Amino acid sequence: MKLFIASDIHGSKYYAEKLKERFIQEGADMMALLGDIYYHGPRNPLPKDYAPMEVAKILNGMKDKLIVVKGNCDSEVDQMISEFSFTESAKILVDNVVVTLTHGHKFNKDIMPEFPGDVLAYGHFHVNFMERVGNTLVVNPGSVSLPKENAVHGYIIIENNFVSQFDIEGNLIEKQKIKE
Repeated sequence: MKLFIASDIHGSKYYAEKLKERFIQEGADMMALLGDIYYHGPRNPLPKDYAPMEVAKILNGMKDKLIVVKGNCDSEVDQMISEFSFTESAKILVDNVVVTLTHGHKFNKDIMPEFPGDVLAYGHFHVNFMERVGNTLVVNPGSVSLPKENAVHGYIIIENNFVSQFDIEGNLIEKQKIKE
């Protein structure tokens, strides 16, 4: 299975379209979105082409391919425009690798969940990175629409025991093996 992971769209129609395009070009099986789908949040500027209802239309068209984690900017009203459900967190198996998906405001590299699995993936901080914490590879795709601290607009692919970080144009930034 090829898992595509992105986070923090924050209502940007432009970046939702870019994600869909990259998802198709990557030939991924599923897309995991790590929260903050529609609302930009009180501390963030408006992202490029802010149009939450248009983002909903794009994502609703992909609903059978989505796993969506609820972020701190996501609310119950977001479910009303979504044809997919939001979950607090998820654990999935990708090619014999246990991947934990969360937003990052509750669990992250500094506050690890009790059973983080082989990969802990979260967004929230808008900064891309990969870092090993014990036996867990902790990854963050950053924010696809509002990156911070010189991070890139990016996404992650998990496949064949590797995590690969890409910018939104599909350029490889970093790749790490998950388990030896």
